[in-house]
Amino acid sequence: MFYFFSGTDRKKAYAATDAAIRKSSKNGPHIVRITDANAPADLAAVLGGGGMFGEKHVIMLDGVCANGEMREVFFAAMPEMAKSKELFFVLEGKLDAPTRKGIEKYAEKAERFDVKKEKEGDEIFELARALRRGDKKALWVGYQRALLRDEAPEAIHGVLFWGAKDMFMKSKGADRTRAGKFLAELAELPHEARRKGFGLEYALERYILGACTERSRGVNK
Repeated sequence: MFYFFSGTDRKKAYAATDAAIRKSSKNGPHIVRITDANAPADLAAVLGGGGMFGEKHVIMLDGVCANGEMREVFFAAMPEMAKSKELFFVLEGKLDAPTRKGIEKYAEKAERFDVKKEKEGDEIFELARALRRGDKKALWVGYQRALLRDEAPEAIHGVLFWGAKDMFMKSKGADRTRAGKFLAELAELPHEARRKGFGLEYALERYILGACTERSRGVNK
């Protein structure tokens, strides 16, 4: 059987998934984690079940729907996953309605955690505005304040990505080119962090101190 956790509030969705996995694996089944950074073959192998000597597994699928090939493998396997004695935990972010309903159809239990619509003045969105202005100091200070408020790195990344996308849609010429670079870099950042084996919080810190802020210098001069 499998349990499905999703939504735009990544902090709550991750916490709920982690709590459910900890509860189910209390006595030691091996936990296997597959993300969209893995190859489709990795996902197919895990969904094949069993494992060496038939040991029990708890399997977490994190964001596999973001990868088109992995999504196909996952959707094809869902009917068998629903009947399997092994436990699967599926974690996804924002999904379109058909995809969500397709997963919920087979899930033993589905929980959705969406961020409530934020007001323009809410603190975390100052990060997006600092990115838009090219304000290096405000971007760094805003990032540190977000960490002190215990904002999840996934939420911080999501706000920066939203800010870059909004800037791209509303700008022209050189500003649009600059926004496009931010958008591409931020889209790649989580995958790069996984490939290199370091956390998203560290990747964001390096990005804000390095490439992002370098390109931001002189914008308001």
